[in-house]
Amino acid sequence: MNSDSESLQHQLLAWLLADDVQKSEHPSADCEEINGVENPLSETTTSISGDFESAGIPQTFQLGEIPTVQERFQAVIKRRLQVQIQDHPPLFPWESQLIDYPDYVDSPSVALVPAFGWMAQQSKLNIPVSLPEKVFRQLLEKCQAILVSSLPVGAKLVQVVESLFPNDAQTLNDLAGMVLRSPYRSVGALEKMPIQESDYSDLGERQQMALSLLAAKQLLENLTLPISDSNPVVEREWLTSAGTINLKAEYKSQGRVTKVCVIGNLPMAGILTLQGNGTQAKAMSSTSGCVSVELYGQPLNQTYTLEVEFPELEQQSLLFVIPPMM
Repeated sequence: MNSDSESLQHQLLAWLLADDVQKSEHPSADCEEINGVENPLSETTTSISGDFESAGIPQTFQLGEIPTVQERFQAVIKRRLQVQIQDHPPLFPWESQLIDYPDYVDSPSVALVPAFGWMAQQSKLNIPVSLPEKVFRQLLEKCQAILVSSLPVGAKLVQVVESLFPNDAQTLNDLAGMVLRSPYRSVGALEKMPIQESDYSDLGERQQMALSLLAAKQLLENLTLPISDSNPVVEREWLTSAGTINLKAEYKSQGRVTKVCVIGNLPMAGILTLQGNGTQAKAMSSTSGCVSVELYGQPLNQTYTLEVEFPELEQQSLLFVIPPMM
């Protein structure tokens, strides 16, 4: 603190002492003489107090004491905030605990994609209202689990959606039958329930059921590549957050040589795994582009599965089924 501030402190202390002396119930006796000065406390107090009174309280503003105090107060607050932030760093809204993020990413196009890489396919579904990510993820997981089942399509639809609506199985069964009989563009005609809202949460429960069943039906169809002698080539697309997967499943028969072949055009480095009849074939690609897998000597009456993996995009592989077309 500067000399003006120290002088002011001395004056304030003297003023307080003088006030205490005047208000004391037992005033001290006057001294006759101390080193040649009569009553030195009184004289000193009077002198200092008088100087203070003559200067007046506004002297604090003249000496710049208020800005000095403000600066010191701000500095103290700043230091305390810095210590508190260091001890308890703030979290982003989506964080529940501290997470160390890398200073940079080697491949921004891969590292910055959404956490659920298969989510982009929803934009390819012919449905009037978008599904929440949680609902779409649950539908896709259920479709993957039941994909190779031999159950009828209607039963598959019910099993995929029933976990979302566990308390009304009869209504779900009725709507599943209607969805199977209805073309995509007549969703609004399901039970004469026009879907005009733009948000899934604004729909009634029966409309949510119908919409979820319709989405499940399309997902199952997107994930199925049926082949036969009369229809030996089937193609499918699946949109990911890194780009589109183009798949072509083909059954070839030349004399006694038969094979099931899948050609995939991948948007990034990936792995294709084809399995069936107790055999397996795997192909890897270190970059985007075409990759193929083949199984030789395979009968056409077998069901084959195809797994697509993108290790840098999504930990969970995407499963397709290649059933024989009856």
